Amino acid sequence: MSDGFLHGKFVWFEHLSHDVGKASAFYDALFGWQTKLLPMGPEQYPMIHNGAQGIGGFRQAPGGARSGWMSYLSVPDVDVSFRAAIAAGAKELMAPFDYADTGRGAVIADPTGATFSLWKDAKRDRPDDESTPVGEWFWNELWTPQERRALAFYETIFGFTHNSMDMGPMGTYYVLNKDGKPRAGLARSVQPKAQAMWLPYVKVRDCDATASKAKTLGGDVVTPPRDIPQVGRFAIVVDPTGAACAFMAPQSA
Repeated sequence: MSDGFLHGKFVWFEHLSHDVGKASAFYDALFGWQTKLLPMGPEQYPMIHNGAQGIGGFRQAPGGARSGWMSYLSVPDVDVSFRAAIAAGAKELMAPFDYADTGRGAVIADPTGATFSLWKDAKRDRPDDESTPVGEWFWNELWTPQERRALAFYETIFGFTHNSMDMGPMGTYYVLNKDGKPRAGLARSVQPKAQAMWLPYVKVRDCDATASKAKTLGGDVVTPPRDIPQVGRFAIVVDPTGAACAFMAPQSA
């Protein structure tokens, strides 16, 4: 940690869609979240709360954009990271911008096409929990058709190191570390022609029960519950607006 910041951690997650009401109703019911409107300048921001803790939000997607979750990566200086990323082959989607008094951010697509935000909070990043609460973000994972290119980008621009795990027919899984902490995963997309994307995970008590509930709420469970040895049981759902999200019951839970 440096001056209250956890650079290299994904510190916020925002759902972008063309039907915020439908999205918030689905996730509030699925994970027990509470969406509350927070005044932000002349507008109100639908902030996601897990218990008393704000963990993300909902926002209207730009015209023509598909629904998805946006991951916010903590960086020491948004402008410096933005310029370095663009020089390394990333695509500018939104130049550095101040969000009222909350912080400064920018949006880019990495050289393999995965979209995410660079972020510097106006005050500090929320400290790591000793144990992730149920309903909180548990992990973040990059799926890309060009895993070696993506790995080089994130290590060069953001200072990640990695551990490699042989997943057999699935290929190599890379765990991205920053300052001694595992912060995200990186792997080759199961579908070679699929667009690169960041996939966030939410911690749940019971993976199977959550998957069943997701179906009753109108979600499409595209990856049914399955075990990852010594890690936990997970599933992936596409919500009623078309955004993908994963959830996991860790083995220790």
